Amino acid sequence: MFRTVKELIELAELKDTSIAEIMIEREMTLYELSYDDVFNRMQAQLVVMEEAIESGLDGVRSVTGLTGGDAVKLNAYLTEHEPLSGPILLDAVSKAVATNEVNAAMGKVCATPTAGSAGCVPGVLFAVKDRLKASREDMVKFLFTTGAFGLVVANNAFISGAQGGCQAEVGSASAMAAAAVVEMAGGTPEQSAHAFSITLKNMLGLICDPVAGLVEVPCVKRNALGASQAIVSADMALAGVESVIPTDEVISAMYRVGQRMPVAFKETAEGGLAATPTGKRLAREIFSNQTTK
Repeated sequence: MFRTVKELIELAELKDTSIAEIMIEREMTLYELSYDDVFNRMQAQLVVMEEAIESGLDGVRSVTGLTGGDAVKLNAYLTEHEPLSGPILLDAVSKAVATNEVNAAMGKVCATPTAGSAGCVPGVLFAVKDRLKASREDMVKFLFTTGAFGLVVANNAFISGAQGGCQAEVGSASAMAAAAVVEMAGGTPEQSAHAFSITLKNMLGLICDPVAGLVEVPCVKRNALGASQAIVSADMALAGVESVIPTDEVISAMYRVGQRMPVAFKETAEGGLAATPTGKRLAREIFSNQTTK
């Protein structure tokens, strides 16, 4: 039905419907399922996201001890103080961190589009739902909108850090969330595309440099900042700010940057933060502990 964002937007405008409905129609046609079947499958993913957030906010710790407990700290700060970044923004951050801490602790998350970037979409969704008076149906449709944009990225570029760096993971996830927020807030399909573009443009070149090769440092905190970028980009698009570079060209640019990115910056733990003295020391300690057990 669509391969590019341009085609996706044109379809939504031609049929006078939402991006979410276009994605649902695609899934129905592709998998020969009813509307309810497709919807219920996505609803099950929403439940996984919700449970991961709840678990993370209760407090989890990874086996390595590198990550865990920051979501609890953020939530406490949000409750006890007036955050400088605003309650919705910091709530999205705390929920994004909660999700990725659960992932780091080997808990169950929904890959959006990967496990390493799983915090951005649910973090944003569960932070804005009350402000936007979203029903459960609205929340499920939010996920279909993210899926539509994610599908275009997957078909035309990368969604994994091993292929394209963290710009492909957290960058894509943040942009997907931004596009969906705009639609949930009543924006047009074109505004959703602008929000996506604004977010991904500001993630271009982001490397994947996990300390000790684990999806913990800096991955968890990158999801936090990705979630905050998504909300800011959505506000910009809803205000009428447009991306000068069309969305499909932004995706193509991300693809070309990923192709030229050195292997050291593609999830190999050979560059960036992983190659710092502290990063190397942590890797030695982690693997030493595993050897002696």
